[in-house]
Amino acid sequence: MDKSGAKVMPTDTPELMAQAVREAVTFLRAGELVAVPTETVYGLAANALDQRAVARIFEVKNRPPRNPIIVHVASIRMAQECVAAWPRTADLLAKAFWPGPLTLVLQKAKCIPEIVTAGGDTVGVRWPDHPVIDAVINACGFPLAAPSANVSSQLSATTAQHVQRNLGEKLQLILDGGPCPIGIESTVLDLTCDPPRVLRPGLIHESAISAVLGRTVATAQAGKHDEPLRSPGQMLRHYAPRARLFVWRGDDEKTLQILLAKHNLAAVSCHLITHVRPPTQIKFGNVMVLPRDVRAYARVLYAALHECDEACASAIIVRAPPESPEWSAIADRLARASAGEGHS
Repeated sequence: MDKSGAKVMPTDTPELMAQAVREAVTFLRAGELVAVPTETVYGLAANALDQRAVARIFEVKNRPPRNPIIVHVASIRMAQECVAAWPRTADLLAKAFWPGPLTLVLQKAKCIPEIVTAGGDTVGVRWPDHPVIDAVINACGFPLAAPSANVSSQLSATTAQHVQRNLGEKLQLILDGGPCPIGIESTVLDLTCDPPRVLRPGLIHESAISAVLGRTVATAQAGKHDEPLRSPGQMLRHYAPRARLFVWRGDDEKTLQILLAKHNLAAVSCHLITHVRPPTQIKFGNVMVLPRDVRAYARVLYAALHECDEACASAIIVRAPPESPEWSAIADRLARASAGEGHS
């Protein structure tokens, strides 16, 4: 691949969509990788039933082999073909939330290669709610293994341009479906245990899942994970920008000054991301005020972090989100992105 990077194909008219899907299918059937949009983040897709193709995902992403990959489908029937059994709980949740940002972890079928599940006996399956990947899967006729289209542990891509900058030299084709409308990764729910357990929080909350199931679900304890891992998004450091990221837990400028001093940060070269009124006495290199609504915030968070990296911020300081259940997915992403840097 030359330095010009991957071919980016638009999908914003029926004709362009059809052309892009045809080209993507040609690559995927040949065992190649294609970057495709979902409603959550852009995925680096390969035929989930092709061990060699999936191995190429790990190579391109520099992904640890112990980190499993979610399998994306385009129907409940296709999901059922990827798992050994389809319990009533899966049926209830799929009918309530699919297509959408909920991944269900179930016992894997024999057709799913062990490389997809990191050697484990379970697989995460999801029917994404995006017309581009849906069209590609339907045209292929097979499920797609598709982790986020970025180098492992780094920021997820929510636009085709993010993919091009991060992985473009290693790919041949990126389908441009515009900015991802949700912007953070799916909720992952393990249905192989009792009670069902949330392995990764997302914008489908435990309360909504519990309401459908008629019972309470559990949440995986931070820092305590199964071996092998049953879900992506459980590594300690993940979703991280190139710049050092710090979470600011405070309500006044004094706590912000303390954070800057503690980590020897010069405000003028740092970028601040907040969802409330920004400080007025400290001069940052840039200040971004994101929406206070959690869904609107999630939609633009990764794009804001990408923008900080593109501007060569020396560090990024993010105002801690509210301590409420609906913000748990945002808190999880920020905690992993700032792992090792500390908080204040």
